[in-house]
Amino acid sequence: MSDEFDFDKYWLRVFSMCLDDEVGEKTRDEILLGSDKFSSETDRNAVFQWTKEALAKLDSFVDEKTKKKIMTGCACQYPRARLQHLKKLYAETKDLILVHQKMQEEFENFLGETLKLEDKYKEEIIKRNMGQAGVLEEKKIIATKIPKSAFIKDWFEESVPVKKRAIYCHCPRIRGAMDNLDNELPMYHCYCGAGFYKGIWEEILQKPVEVEVLETVMNEGEVCKIAIILPENI
Repeated sequence: MSDEFDFDKYWLRVFSMCLDDEVGEKTRDEILLGSDKFSSETDRNAVFQWTKEALAKLDSFVDEKTKKKIMTGCACQYPRARLQHLKKLYAETKDLILVHQKMQEEFENFLGETLKLEDKYKEEIIKRNMGQAGVLEEKKIIATKIPKSAFIKDWFEESVPVKKRAIYCHCPRIRGAMDNLDNELPMYHCYCGAGFYKGIWEEILQKPVEVEVLETVMNEGEVCKIAIILPENI
């Protein structure tokens, strides 16, 4: 990773700010103790173990709702500039189905034109309802993440569950330690990934949405599945 950007340090800064907002400086510092030494070069098992201990501390300070709020705030965000045409389309039409269809079309084009996936993998992803657009169900969208894009073929061909989950996971901080079955984190950790979808739909709709993690590879799931609960007044 370049000197200009270190994901681990960046993520820890965001985590620190989210903690500060919810628990204050003293508790934040207690939870973050030991993280100052981490960078993207740090052994992933060490990062995983620290994360497990930090979340155990967080468990003792706040309730489930607050933990989820903190982790949702740590999400990587989809570039807003690439959502403006969908935001405009919704503002002009108020047609959620149309916007969703457009997003799905763009995702399918991404699989073929950008990732250059073989048709059999592309078709399997679409059949499984994977991808950014997800499945629209009235006031809810069920989004199933695709495997980490560089390893989609590997994920489909791998048969060993613990290896399969390591290939699938998107999180740069912990995916390198996911090939160990003993490595588990509480499910609310993955609200970080759910926040990615929250950001997308709040930008498009210009209204707050809620997210719920339904399944994760961290917690014995085959995939990571998130529900995006849309506002009633759309």
